[in-house]
Amino acid sequence: MDNQRILLFGGLALIMMLIYQQWEVDYNPEYRYEVTQQAQPEQAAVNNTALPAIQQSSDLPDARTSTNTVVVNNQNNTVDATKNITVETDLLKIKIDTIGGTINYSELLSYPISLEESTENKKLLNIDATNFYIAQSGLRASNGIELPNHYSLFSTDALEYGMSEGQDELRVPFSWVNSEGFQVIKTFIFKRNSYKIAVEYQIKNPSANPLEVSLYEQLQKQYKDDETSKLMYTYSGGVVFDDEDKYQKVKYDDFNEFTAKTVDAGWLALIQHYFVTAWIPSQTDKNHYYTKVLSRNNTAVYLLGTISPAKTVAANSTQTIQGPTLYVGPKEQHRLENINGLKLVVDYGILTIIADPLFWLLNWFYQFVGNWGWSIILVTMVIKAIFYKLSETSYRSMARMRKLQPKIEKLKERFGDDRQKMGVAQMELFKKEKVNPLGGCLPIFVQMPVFIGLYWMLMESVEIRQAPWILWIQDLSVADPYFILPLIMGITMFVQQRLNPAPVDPIQQKVFMILPLVFTIFFAFFPAGLVLYWVINNLLSITQQYYITRHVLAEK
Repeated sequence: MDNQRILLFGGLALIMMLIYQQWEVDYNPEYRYEVTQQAQPEQAAVNNTALPAIQQSSDLPDARTSTNTVVVNNQNNTVDATKNITVETDLLKIKIDTIGGTINYSELLSYPISLEESTENKKLLNIDATNFYIAQSGLRASNGIELPNHYSLFSTDALEYGMSEGQDELRVPFSWVNSEGFQVIKTFIFKRNSYKIAVEYQIKNPSANPLEVSLYEQLQKQYKDDETSKLMYTYSGGVVFDDEDKYQKVKYDDFNEFTAKTVDAGWLALIQHYFVTAWIPSQTDKNHYYTKVLSRNNTAVYLLGTISPAKTVAANSTQTIQGPTLYVGPKEQHRLENINGLKLVVDYGILTIIADPLFWLLNWFYQFVGNWGWSIILVTMVIKAIFYKLSETSYRSMARMRKLQPKIEKLKERFGDDRQKMGVAQMELFKKEKVNPLGGCLPIFVQMPVFIGLYWMLMESVEIRQAPWILWIQDLSVADPYFILPLIMGITMFVQQRLNPAPVDPIQQKVFMILPLVFTIFFAFFPAGLVLYWVINNLLSITQQYYITRHVLAEK
């Protein structure tokens, strides 16, 4: 099999991959939603923004102990007004609702939406009409005692909190008390250079009986179509991780079918391309995970939550309970690797075993050169060096096939359209000349998983987002704005074709003539970082193939 057929199969594989990705976007049930519950009466307004039209009874979790479930009275209370408390650190701007202590806004101060919109930062959590996405937390009592949930009204000492220069920790307390004297101080703890928000509860039990209390955390989200690229598919949806089942995706379309489970430790998350919001409950508890599909203004709202087993607050005492941690930010791998399994949200798919070492190598080079573009070039050179011998075998086989082209042409003239005799004669010729027609094919297929692993690594790594290389390439995660790299890639592909034996079949000749153009058009919409890899790989291949071809053709 000559190199032209290899290129044809490679092109076909690429086209099939693109078709599959577009099918995922257009026809996968994950992207088709139906509201499964009737819309509920409106709750009160929040700063002139409507709260979700969801009854308290539908989105509050059941109080839960380690052995049984007790449903607490779900009163459909409403609050007339609320205020948002603003918290700003070196990395985050957060808004917390005084109703429930719900985090309803998060802005990533180091991540502009785009280079063109550099003054506007990426927002994850929000309560506007087109991007409803909130992080809730609260308490549930198993013995009928009223405790603050995400509908309870808290009070605070200030409307704005900021992390000052040199301050490493910022604590934001929310206070609640009821008529019976039960008190809760819910404190949000922010750290410098961190996207993690810890939650701490100080609970005062004034009664003569022990208080059984469970902590719960929920994410509620209205899906947005623009979370997924229309050209290159990346997963957007829920994830549940535990030590038993490990990393489990929960597609939005599967929220109603998800089987609730109680497992050791773990975490839950809603992920999208480059970014993640995750609740990490206590890792010493056996936590219960669940999903729901609610309705907000006739639009589906997807709820993913967890509730802990009951903890006991002794009678006439005050106890501090370390609550969950919320991670709301980018999928920066060095920040995720210290949290049990959370690094898996950087989803490289089935080729993680290849993509992980490639990212490690890419990041290692970046520590020295300080530029992701040059790091991609260095990784390409390392990959090329590793596969040098395989490539050499492939190119030698192709060169020998090229050397046999005159003899193959004579066989074609001799046997004409008799394909059977032509095939037999070709095989005899290959045997006589000790040429393996498949010798150029196998090394290419061995390298394909590495290329696909690199593709997913560059696609999923937020570190590449808005990372510049040189001159006109100011963002390696998006397409080349002037199509220069795809054009160079097409030219290098054309040069490679000239180094290979031309196909005998005239139809194949015409196909291969337009193949560089087809690939150039495809790669015009690929991330510049991936095209850069392909260009450098082609240039190295041309150099190696040119040298080997000249050497083989000179042999007698």
